Amino acid sequence: MPIVLASASPRRQELLKNAGIEFVVKPANIPEERQKNEAPQAFAERMAREKARAVWAWIKNDEYVLGADTVVIVGATGVSPVRPELILGKPLDEQDAARMLRLLSGRKHHVTTGVCLIGPNFEDVRSETTAVHFSALSDDDIRDYIATGEPMDKAGAYAIQGAASRWISKIEGDYSNVVGLPVTLVLQMLREHRAIGS
Repeated sequence: MPIVLASASPRRQELLKNAGIEFVVKPANIPEERQKNEAPQAFAERMAREKARAVWAWIKNDEYVLGADTVVIVGATGVSPVRPELILGKPLDEQDAARMLRLLSGRKHHVTTGVCLIGPNFEDVRSETTAVHFSALSDDDIRDYIATGEPMDKAGAYAIQGAASRWISKIEGDYSNVVGLPVTLVLQMLREHRAIGS
């Protein structure tokens, strides 16, 4: 039986296809708002849970639902503790995309994806975090990149698998997590709950 993916993200769909996981798409379409003082990891995990629960409420009880939410975090562990963490979601407009790219320029940031798998009699929520090192971007780099349209529907205003790859000097952790879904973690969860074969 295919997994029900509670996301319309083409990147998550492509990652699951490449991993050989059968799935159908039923987007959750719920508001994504961070609660006051909510930690980035807790936010990503809560949103993944809420997306999965929203879809689970509409399907058969013998199916499995996979929800996910990715956030880009600037000012996380390793940066001055005085500065609060900033969560970068999808940009509101081109100005907002430019603001985000300037924040990422020449520094390390973290990408966290919360994952929730719901099935008969269980709900499993986990997350994966990857560190990403960005090269310095010029104003021309930022302007030209935004003109491609690529940043506009991406958390943090960039796609590591797209044109922004030229500015990624190093990553520490799971690459697929930065694209939008930590495939190794998802496979582990699916196997543990016997949603797929070993």
